This record gives sequence, C-alpha cells and structure tokens, in this order.
Amino acid sequence: MQQSVYFGQIGHKDAENLLGKYGRDGSFLLRDSQSEHGALCLCVRKAPYVHTYRVTHSQQGWALETENEAKVKWFQSLDKLIESYKETPHNMVPLLYPLEKSHLNEEERHVREAAYMEM
Repeated sequence: MQQSVYFGQIGHKDAENLLGKYGRDGSFLLRDSQSEHGALCLCVRKAPYVHTYRVTHSQQGWALETENEAKVKWFQSLDKLIESYKETPHNMVPLLYPLEKSHLNEEERHVREAAYMEM
C-alpha cells in the first residue's frame, strides 16, 4: 500500500496541489518530510485544507507524532499504521481514499490524449 501512495521528495505545496486536483475529502498520500530527515508526512485532504501529520520510524516501529508523547501509538509497519487510521481516525481526518501514483499517471495520459485529439 505505502509504495502506491508514496510520492517521495515532493514539497508540501505539490502535495496540496495533487490532493486538491485529484483528491476528495479523505484522500491521502505520503511524502518525505522537508524538515526532519528520515521522517515522512501523511497528507490528508479535508476541504478546504490539506492536513499534514509527521510519521516517524524507530526501533519501536512507525508512529504519528503527537503533542502528547505519552499517547504515541506504535505500529510494526507503515501499512498497519495506515490501516489503523482508516478504521479509527484517532482525532484526525480519516484516511479514506489513497491517492495512488498509478491512477495519476493514467489521468495525465487521458488528459494528454484528449488534448492531442482536439487539435
């Protein structure tokens, strides 16, 4: 799962643009954190905003950073973390629709083909 929604080193504005253009409320993607090396950002659309949650990795596993460190919930894999927040949002925007790179590639291809056919 995480590979299909992982967009790598895109910035927060690019993530917001992708979720704004191709997503809907509950659409989400993962990207590299620009401020903390080795961390990821989980970006979730809830119009009119895109909410960003930092995901960290340690020997304990994967976790979303929270203001209260005592309430950190650790998961064995990134997939398990995502699945947990799909089922029980834990005071965050629920993860409903993965914004998969493969779907974007198909969408972009259809847009280009339509533009070419119009000319």
